[in-house]
Amino acid sequence: MLVNLNDVLKDAQKNRYAVGLFNTIDTDMLQAAIEAAETLSSPIIIGTAEILLPYGELALIAPSVIAAAKRAKVPVVVHYDHGLTFNRCMEALKCGFSSVMFDGSTDDYEGNIESTRNIVKIAHAFGASVEAEIGHVGETDTASENDALTTAEEAYHFTTSTGVDALAVAIGTAHGVYKKKPKLDIGRLAEIRAEVNTPLVLHGGSGLSDDDFRNCIRNGIAKVNIFTDLTLAATRGFTQATAEGLTYLKARNRKVDAVREEVMRYIRLFGSEHRA
Repeated sequence: MLVNLNDVLKDAQKNRYAVGLFNTIDTDMLQAAIEAAETLSSPIIIGTAEILLPYGELALIAPSVIAAAKRAKVPVVVHYDHGLTFNRCMEALKCGFSSVMFDGSTDDYEGNIESTRNIVKIAHAFGASVEAEIGHVGETDTASENDALTTAEEAYHFTTSTGVDALAVAIGTAHGVYKKKPKLDIGRLAEIRAEVNTPLVLHGGSGLSDDDFRNCIRNGIAKVNIFTDLTLAATRGFTQATAEGLTYLKARNRKVDAVREEVMRYIRLFGSEHRA
């Protein structure tokens, strides 16, 4: 069934588990993610991100993703991740996405508040939820200890000023494949959780240790974004299959199997199994 973030994250926050966002840029990944969630009776968040549109345009993938969500036996949020522009966020809403993330984290703080507040008003009129980000979760090849981390004071002021439904916080993670072990500021996360009642989101999850995830969820994270690890699993599955001499279609099925197993691994780790 198609739902928005409020339908799944409030329970996750209350009961201290997390719901995974798994970006699905084609129907292979879409099939794998939905099957994983149904097998484990877990709510799930699927969708795409603005940076991924060159690999699957909204107008192309939206109908299949939304139809799959509506058919699913579990709650499915269709989420537009890291929307960088107003127009693209509006396009996602018009396509039927039940949730959007407006990422104004590269703007100044007050500008981020103003832009996010406007997106919230429009998205809520569509019946959709909104995620935003303060601080800045960078890329693994450019991240440094000097990157802007989220403060509890900023998080409280931002959420009360904008009315967002979920807030992505910067506590030391980065997008992509980590070249060295990240240093997560769990104390900072706990401080933010104590000040903010809005569900918190962890970006840059691929590559963290199981203990990292458990600590983050224990201290307030209700949504975790995963993409890179899915692409790595898909590549391994397809490469191994072609190396064995399998046909394209059989190799495609091996790719789906690999992604499904990876999504199921994360569902169990995040504690959302049997929460649908």
